[in-house]
Amino acid sequence: MFVDSHCHLDFPDLAAREDAVLATMAANRVGHALCVSVKLEDFPRVLALAERHANLFASVGVHPDNDDVEEPDEARLGTLADHPKVVAIGETGLDYHWQKDAPEWQRARFRTHIRAARACSKPLIVHTRSAAADTLRLMREEDAAGAGGVMHCFTETREVAEAALDLGFYISFSGIVTFRNATELKAVAQYVPLDRLLIETDAPYLAPVPHRGKTNEPAWVVHVAEEIARLRNEPLERIAVATTENFFRLFRHARRS
Repeated sequence: MFVDSHCHLDFPDLAAREDAVLATMAANRVGHALCVSVKLEDFPRVLALAERHANLFASVGVHPDNDDVEEPDEARLGTLADHPKVVAIGETGLDYHWQKDAPEWQRARFRTHIRAARACSKPLIVHTRSAAADTLRLMREEDAAGAGGVMHCFTETREVAEAALDLGFYISFSGIVTFRNATELKAVAQYVPLDRLLIETDAPYLAPVPHRGKTNEPAWVVHVAEEIARLRNEPLERIAVATTENFFRLFRHARRS
């Protein structure tokens, strides 16, 4: 069995096909998926998905790109995270690709999420883009290691991966690792220890080869696993077992269905 450790099944492209998406997951041996929150206004939809299906879980958080939204505080995040189907805080982090002025409100929000995760003892889902140095600095300053978590949709260098691993974090690879030009990322996928490796789709985005350019879905996380198995010269089943065990070790509040 495989686990999609990061997807957005509440987004319209997937929500409209909920039953079909879940059926395709099952047909491809994808047994569980984590539905990730990007703003508090839509969190009820994410939680409802997890409540409807025993093999789906939820997170609660506000994506760093979202500026015109309800701003979270530690108490609010903690209250929402108290639900048994909520297994993580996030996604959170820093993104200077679109927010090129590197705004202080992003850093303040990230600190809030880290503190909330530590307070409620649930791991972080960290997004970083064009902001690796600041992301790691804030993780150290706020003791993100005390919460643990995952660097989701990892696209950074081996040095950033090493720093995140030193903080006790897991590294998750998306369909980007299957892209022909992702040479450096493929090398990182070979380097990350097997017991700290996760796979994801980030659906509906970043569909892996051979589906690149299409609407992504959790069933296609298998292609991410296949590429990692090829890169590491390991049996696919070993990647499946390891990444599944890693998921349930990190997201310890998740219950296997």
